Amino acid sequence: MRAVASALLAWYDAGHRDLPWRHTRDPYCIWLSEMLLQQTQVATAIPYYLRLLERYPTVAALASADLDELLSLWQGLGYYARARHLLRAAQLIVTQHGGQVPDSRKALLALPGIGDYTAGAILSIAYSQAEPAVDGNVRRVLARLYDLELDADSPAARRWFADVSASMLHTERAGDHNQAIMEFGATLCAPRNPTCSSCPLASLCLAFARGTVLERPVRAPRRAAPTHELVAAHCEQDGRLLLVRRSPAGLLGGLWELPNWAVPAEAAPAVALAAALRAHVDTPLVGEELTLVRHAYSHFAVRVHVFRCTIPAFALSNTWDALHWLARSELECYGLTGVTLKAIRQGPWLEQRLL
Repeated sequence: MRAVASALLAWYDAGHRDLPWRHTRDPYCIWLSEMLLQQTQVATAIPYYLRLLERYPTVAALASADLDELLSLWQGLGYYARARHLLRAAQLIVTQHGGQVPDSRKALLALPGIGDYTAGAILSIAYSQAEPAVDGNVRRVLARLYDLELDADSPAARRWFADVSASMLHTERAGDHNQAIMEFGATLCAPRNPTCSSCPLASLCLAFARGTVLERPVRAPRRAAPTHELVAAHCEQDGRLLLVRRSPAGLLGGLWELPNWAVPAEAAPAVALAAALRAHVDTPLVGEELTLVRHAYSHFAVRVHVFRCTIPAFALSNTWDALHWLARSELECYGLTGVTLKAIRQGPWLEQRLL
């Protein structure tokens, strides 16, 4: 294991990616970058990191952020619970830790959105503590190096990854060690096209020796993602578009969207929309279908039929906690769901002249 750690650090020292959060050891910056990098590629995360840091340069600035503004800055990044967790954690850091990101695992794990990996990354990179940080890249590298035959998502495998990561950690350079193995997994030891021919760890890799690189890590077969049919109402008044805000908890909590509902089995979309609207609106009129939006989430996909509707008013339900008639000039000020953003871009509303 010492040979692996030394080879990784030598490779990292010889030339690693120049990323903006590697120019600082500010715990706030490290925490922000790690929250962005959850479920997100580095190239995608960089402009969001720079934008958020410019708008919220300190924990205190973030703690006082307006959620709608934060979600609008987060728009397009997905996994919006991260933004809500970021805001709530910043508020707790200000009220409970004097505005300083905690330097203990226990305190970090008590904050929303921070798990074992993120805590380990913050402690090792920002505070130089000898803490491992095990993400998907690290698990893939270790599974190949030691030709692990266990299902990588099983409890036994997770314990194994934790033990091996702690055992091989370069304690004097824990932050660099964690970044080295993560970078190695993201660049050389990639999921589908690893560059084994030029890998500095090839002589130490059991999977390479046994020809099982592409079979590691072992994963249980995934179920096919279902597709759900939905309908959405495109309602205009004086050139403004009706949006409703999802309740804070749950999927896409706090984001704004077109009013939408699931289509019952065998129902025609227009009929289903008219029936759903009658619970919120007196005498709704459902008109033409403007567009069909296709959107994929992590475990399912949706097809959303968007119809032009005419309504006198709209009554909220438990699904939504606010409504707003959106002017075109306000489009960048509200955090919208991906489906709603696609519907607006695909539909005719943006092409119309301001009244």
